[in-house]
Amino acid sequence: MSTDRIAIRRALISVYDKTGLPELARGLHAAGVQIVSTGNSARAVTEAGVPVTPIEEVTGFPEMLDGRVKTLHPHVHAGLLADQRKPGHIAALADRGIEPFELVISNLYPFRETVAADISEDETVEQIDIGGPSMVRAAAKNHPSVAVVVDPSSYDTVLNAVQDGGFDLAARRALAAKAFAHTAAYDVAVASWFARPDDFPPFVGLALERAEVLRYGENPHQSAALYVDHDAPPGLAQAEQLHGKAMSYNNYVDTDAARRAAFDFADPCVAIVKHANPCGIAVAADVAEAHRKAHECDPVSAFGGVIATNRPVSVEMARQVAEIFTEVIVAPSYEDGAVEVLSGKKNIRILTAPAPTVRAAVEMRQITGGVLTQTVDRIDAPGDDPAAWQLAAGEAVDDATLAELEFAWRAVRAVKSNAILLARDRATVGCGMGQVNRVDAARLAVSRAVDRAAGSVAASDAFFPFADGLQVLLDAGVRAVVEPGGSVRDEEVIAAAKAAGVALYFTGTRHFFH
Repeated sequence: MSTDRIAIRRALISVYDKTGLPELARGLHAAGVQIVSTGNSARAVTEAGVPVTPIEEVTGFPEMLDGRVKTLHPHVHAGLLADQRKPGHIAALADRGIEPFELVISNLYPFRETVAADISEDETVEQIDIGGPSMVRAAAKNHPSVAVVVDPSSYDTVLNAVQDGGFDLAARRALAAKAFAHTAAYDVAVASWFARPDDFPPFVGLALERAEVLRYGENPHQSAALYVDHDAPPGLAQAEQLHGKAMSYNNYVDTDAARRAAFDFADPCVAIVKHANPCGIAVAADVAEAHRKAHECDPVSAFGGVIATNRPVSVEMARQVAEIFTEVIVAPSYEDGAVEVLSGKKNIRILTAPAPTVRAAVEMRQITGGVLTQTVDRIDAPGDDPAAWQLAAGEAVDDATLAELEFAWRAVRAVKSNAILLARDRATVGCGMGQVNRVDAARLAVSRAVDRAAGSVAASDAFFPFADGLQVLLDAGVRAVVEPGGSVRDEEVIAAAKAAGVALYFTGTRHFFH
């Protein structure tokens, strides 16, 4: 047995979540542990048939201020903070008639759930725990003498440790690390609530919990892990994997990009992504048709791609996907039989992830020495509404063509800048992405579209700085173009469109995506 184990003789229990508490209390009592407890926790222990010392007997002071003050007392915190390795601390406790604790069981008021319940300001403030974090932090600081447990799922470990003569120092230190993470996450949640609705408050905290260690990162020599932000709206990090190999770092990056593209549309949409760029995006009456159209955009690149849809995957779509090597498919759900069809392929990763009902207000990107934040780019600016577009050249297009332009404008947001996108029948037919100049982006989009460029419509994520990029599209037979406008050479661009007899619309809104 380890020589640094400390036998558990006295435990302090003060929990909001009573899960597993009766069984824990009975186990501690059977092992001869004296239990001190507070309020409703003490009542639950008593109802479990276990003797308990109410906290008031320890402090000699009743709970007050509607329970705000009950554990904030020297007879509690001296017992938590006394370093039992130090004779002076032991003597000080003896002088005051204070007994030490070797175990603290505590979890905090559910502040995240309180905020989600959308109750009043005063009610929310009342759920800010004061005594709990103080106890947890005190015990965690004094981990050489005290074990602190904040997770009900660890109660079996507690009872095993009691039987084995207590936790050893390494275990107490690990419990302390978990406890400090627990209070840190709690404080971040409270601080973030107070900072609302400021998009850029003076302090920003992130409390991330590791969900899994990945096989490797972007390349095999890089390590990687997935962390979950419990304060953010649920998304890909909370996805449930139904089948297939474990997700890789690159799988997550591509899948997030595919979801971003698919959920930009209200109609059934399928987005196929490779290396964080679309191989194809399409909308249709159903997801099977949308998938066919998206795949036809670039079948070569779609091989080994990631597929996202904003609707349940049908059996028909599943059969189509099963014929093509696909790394990942993600959807809000799957119709009966669809997963069975897809899982016929051993390695395809089948994910279900909740549709984004609440979109985050800001997003972050790490740079050396810090983090950049910005409000999230969405298709909701005034310039994203075709009714607000300015016809800069040519004749106004019919409703069908305007719908094609609107599709192209929404879809180009998912393409890395510089971006040019060609579309027909509300499906991409050519994407030019990530180029260092807009002429090359236009050439790439046209080359990918081949003969489908003629008669297509085009969207540019930012203005044409010169007429040459637009001219590439005009020469390929594009019949209508939408772009932000705003270049100092807009008149040259307009003149080129007029000369070709092509409708040119300005949105006044840019959608760079780096």
